[in-house]
Amino acid sequence: MTPTTVLEHIGKVAVLMGGRSAEREISLMSGQGVLKALQASGVDAHAFDPAQRDLSELKTAGFKCCFIALHGRFGEDGTVQGALELMGIPYTGSGVMASSIAMDKVMTKRVWQAEGLPVPRHVLVHPDQIEHLSADELVASLGLPLIVKPAREGSSIGVNKVQRVEDVHAALRAAAACDHDILCEQCIVGDEVTCPVLGAGDAARALPVIRIVAPDGHYDYQNKYFTDVTQYLVPCALPKGEEAAIQSLVRKAYQVLGCRGWGRIDVMIDGRTRQPYLLEINTSPGMTGHSLVPMSAAAEGLTYQALCCHLLAGAGLDYPEVQA
Repeated sequence: MTPTTVLEHIGKVAVLMGGRSAEREISLMSGQGVLKALQASGVDAHAFDPAQRDLSELKTAGFKCCFIALHGRFGEDGTVQGALELMGIPYTGSGVMASSIAMDKVMTKRVWQAEGLPVPRHVLVHPDQIEHLSADELVASLGLPLIVKPAREGSSIGVNKVQRVEDVHAALRAAAACDHDILCEQCIVGDEVTCPVLGAGDAARALPVIRIVAPDGHYDYQNKYFTDVTQYLVPCALPKGEEAAIQSLVRKAYQVLGCRGWGRIDVMIDGRTRQPYLLEINTSPGMTGHSLVPMSAAAEGLTYQALCCHLLAGAGLDYPEVQA
């Protein structure tokens, strides 16, 4: 059955957007784009903001399926997915466990490491450890510069690149304002790339790799969404064979987490050794005018509207056979 045929029978669709996370503004932008694309395709799609309406209304209002355009906590972390499982309403993207693990950058790295996949050296810090932590020991372990970020935030919120040992504690406190788990990570200097994956299991496939060239290497919140100074190279123009190697790596990284539907994995390539390192995965990636999954899909000939329809057609449940 083609995606178009599936959509003809899917019924009333809620595009979940907004929510309560720090990424609410971006989620609203993503959701509006998805909503317009689905409506233009003839889908009976409606906006639904869980910050303004109780999720139980999805059932009482007769919604048959959800396109999750929520980003961050309370939307991308398995919480909404669990509620939809209980209500028996199929949804786009990964299920409860994969969403929960993928939202936590530390847990994600632990799974990837256990599977023998390359990740930067890293240390987990809790807020109550900050004042007693030796900045010198942390730098000795990870080197300078090093990256400090909240373990469960996206869109570069709360992320700092620390260049001097005396700035370590300030960066830790900034990250602690966003989350009670703080990830301190070796800074890989080289090419920054990202690669989307569509599908599930053995059928999962990687889309074209995008190389990101940000001003002075600062791919922060502002340069991600609100400026046009960042360059996105697709084709990525990496040395011969590297794109295929990255695609193979991210496909494996996606599969071992049990992801389905779609996702986007960020990778740094060491400029000296050309060794790629997995940074993190987004299981509900952005769909704004600056977002990277639509950009990569377009390089393969898949339009924004077609991408939205493809994702909606793949909506499902973790355990559809046990639903009433």
